[in-house]
Amino acid sequence: MADVPNREPCASPLDLFNSIAAQGELVRTLKAEKASKDEIDSAVKMLLSLKMSYKAAMGEDYKADCPPRNATPESNSGPDATEASEDFVDPWTVRTSSAKGIDYDKLIVQFGSSKIDKELINRIERATGQRPHRFLRRGIFFSHRDMNQVLDAYENKKPFYLYTGRGPSSEAMHVGHLIPFIFTKWLQDVFNVPLVVQMSDDEKYLWKDLSLDQAYSYTIENAKDIIACGFDINKTFIFSDLEYMGMSSGFYKNVVKIQKHVTFNQVKGIFGFTDSDCIGKISFPAIQAAPSFSNSFPQIFQDKTDIQCLIPCAIDQDPYFRMTRDVAPRIGYPKPALLHSTFFPALQGAQTKMSASDPNSSIFLTDTAKQIKTKVNKHAFSGGRDTVEEHRQFGGNCDVDVSFMYLTFFLEDDDRLEQIRKDYSSGAMLTGELKKTLIDVLQPLIAEHQARRKEVTDEMVKEFMTPRQLTFHFQSFCFDT
Repeated sequence: MADVPNREPCASPLDLFNSIAAQGELVRTLKAEKASKDEIDSAVKMLLSLKMSYKAAMGEDYKADCPPRNATPESNSGPDATEASEDFVDPWTVRTSSAKGIDYDKLIVQFGSSKIDKELINRIERATGQRPHRFLRRGIFFSHRDMNQVLDAYENKKPFYLYTGRGPSSEAMHVGHLIPFIFTKWLQDVFNVPLVVQMSDDEKYLWKDLSLDQAYSYTIENAKDIIACGFDINKTFIFSDLEYMGMSSGFYKNVVKIQKHVTFNQVKGIFGFTDSDCIGKISFPAIQAAPSFSNSFPQIFQDKTDIQCLIPCAIDQDPYFRMTRDVAPRIGYPKPALLHSTFFPALQGAQTKMSASDPNSSIFLTDTAKQIKTKVNKHAFSGGRDTVEEHRQFGGNCDVDVSFMYLTFFLEDDDRLEQIRKDYSSGAMLTGELKKTLIDVLQPLIAEHQARRKEVTDEMVKEFMTPRQLTFHFQSFCFDT
């Protein structure tokens, strides 16, 4: 989870055609099973959105008996089609041609989620009694599914739990990988709820050229970075899929239930799988879905099936959980709620992709102070002008400047961030000064993380990864009979 395996984009008209066919099948299944009106309406909304995307790409309406004949029809040459093809997001591919990055308002419409508005942020503040996290204040977590339902339950003293994850594809994590964990830790603290963290080492073994031992070793190393974020050991369970699946019948039973209720056609449509993909890939989405259900963790929740799950994640993971939410009521479980984050940009700009194989594409958690300074100064894409004179006259563009983007993630002081925005936009602050500001923020942040990680022992990792009872708010309500 939360990592992007190397895979070719699957945004062709044929992929859209297959997605529509799979979604249509889902709508028919829900109607046949007399599912709730909300479920059916949600599925129909997604079907209509897919058909609109198909029409934008092909210049004609979808017809079930007429698959597209080629991936680059003449209608794609028009300006509207160009715009429609600019952004593409799925669990393996994030693509945009805009230096500003993905258009998240369009993505909300495309995915059928809801915008996190000021009213919801205020409600979270009232419920927790805490100032909203900067990621909420600045729209970094920008979209949700059913967060109001989670707050309804919380205000009625009913428990919920958090679930997030990491796909351990390399030993070293970069600062972008910290985003969901920084926010999840805040959620754990302010709501006083348990957290499960899935390490999808099985996924990385299936998608990447790794041995099982390598994938598991990356899990252990990445777990140390996650623990270093400060999670409460009494409320946090970190698990390896390779390890936990074999020791938890509750988890595996839920995997099988999910697998039974999702057809091959549906996973092809949702994830773009082909006939040449191994069957491990095809079955994996059920494994990422299973932690969304509380009885996958009997040591924490006993046999309770009605405890809602809240999943903070980047929005590219949403297809997994749209599938999960479709399945949940059919197997008698509550739908998981979600909080979606924006994407963390590569140093070279929001339209490029961070890569573990390119050490200059991001700031890694193992970087020295000198490496951080060099990377920012040399590689961080600038929104400044070509000359000092032009910059003083016309100002810089914060919308495309990576140093400013990084500050929105890591600089806590809202007033200072706004002053930097004004100074840079007006030309009062130069690119070199902006980059120095970012370096001064990142160097201590990474150094402090490295110091905390050094204190994480193998014994601590083992304790975090041992199935056990956790303590949390409203626990007595959870287990009342």
